[in-house]
Amino acid sequence: MAIPTTNSAVELPAVNQILQTVGQAPVTTLDQTNPDVAIAYDTLLQVSREVQSEGWTFNKEFNYPFTPDVNKEILIPSNILQIDLARDESVSKEYDVIRRNGKLYDRRKHSSTWEQAMKCDVVWLFDWVDLPRPVQDYIVARAACFTVSRIVGDANLYRMCQEKEAYMRAMALEYECNQGEFTFFGHGKDGNKYTSFKPFHALQR
Repeated sequence: MAIPTTNSAVELPAVNQILQTVGQAPVTTLDQTNPDVAIAYDTLLQVSREVQSEGWTFNKEFNYPFTPDVNKEILIPSNILQIDLARDESVSKEYDVIRRNGKLYDRRKHSSTWEQAMKCDVVWLFDWVDLPRPVQDYIVARAACFTVSRIVGDANLYRMCQEKEAYMRAMALEYECNQGEFTFFGHGKDGNKYTSFKPFHALQR
């Protein structure tokens, strides 16, 4: 899977929407020497990462296989936001994996050496062009809200931006529900991914 790259052609309209929210004229290029453009663009990237970290239908995969390299290590791509072993009780009892030094590390065996391929549940970080439109709109609205607080500082404008952000999030969640085909019990079209509350997990903390 390709690592996200900057695509100014599709990110520029999003940045201009943010600039217009704070009362700035639209720009034709993402010129980082312009302080307002730099703030708007950096905020867009930051919010995009934060929103995608939640894990949505479009960027979350279950049972994704990872194969060890010649050194018997599993390197984690830089565009993975979250990673954990697939929800299999037999496997989870044997391993306790985390991300360490860019590799899949087992805390129980204190080793990053793997003898076999491992299946993991992952959350990917995608480039802007690959995000669904409802999610893009939500990210822009949220980024505009942050930008208003950083550049303008107007309480009334900030409140209006918050209202729009809440509306855009509702639209994104509606898209998520339609796309994921969830039920009351969390059953997706690819199987039951619902994890019930287990008190002993909380007690271990």
